[in-house]
Amino acid sequence: MSKLRGGLIFLQLILTISIVIVLMYLFQKSNKSIRGAWAKLQLKLMGANIIAEGTYDQNADMLIFNHQSMLDIIIFEAITTRDIAWVAKKEIADIPWFGHILKAPKMIIVERESKKSLLQLLKDAKARLDSRRQLCIFPEGTRTDGKTLRKFKAGAKVIAEKYNLTVQPIVIIGSIDVFDSKKATQTSGDIKIVYLPTVKADKKTTWYETTEEQMAQILKENIGRTP
Repeated sequence: MSKLRGGLIFLQLILTISIVIVLMYLFQKSNKSIRGAWAKLQLKLMGANIIAEGTYDQNADMLIFNHQSMLDIIIFEAITTRDIAWVAKKEIADIPWFGHILKAPKMIIVERESKKSLLQLLKDAKARLDSRRQLCIFPEGTRTDGKTLRKFKAGAKVIAEKYNLTVQPIVIIGSIDVFDSKKATQTSGDIKIVYLPTVKADKKTTWYETTEEQMAQILKENIGRTP
């Protein structure tokens, strides 16, 4: 049954993402509202129940998350009131037609392992910050099995310290159980979101390493528990 539901969800995602892309180009001033409405619809269709622990800091300059499912992005497009800017891999932006899901809302597209791309990343991040957008990054760099936290890559740290940003770490628990976007399975259920206190990025401290350890511990403590 979860495979069938997953297949149906993927089919409607193909259709509705295409509609969202068109709407975002036609109504650019309503970009955030269009994405938010679409994301809330997806949570309802999947039967995803969000349980929050802690408080989302709307004033944080950057949000960093663990990453286990496409659903992670959908959740925060539905939750946030600000026009967030995701940092995403170039491989996604290069997908014919569907790459416009990043291009239309002017997300930040990065080519990994490229020094030139790092300079562009810093420039794009500054432009989005100047536009009062909240940066959103998965510092692991890729999706995981949802059970462990991979070692953080340097991108989020470099941006945050370059511009002296306030950063809120967030741990997502159980999104892969509701929608496994690799295996294409979908099951209604609870997803726990743990908001950690906002920290100031400072080169003189170990804030990034400490944050990674805290997030890994929270994930470990919550694996296998009902939210």
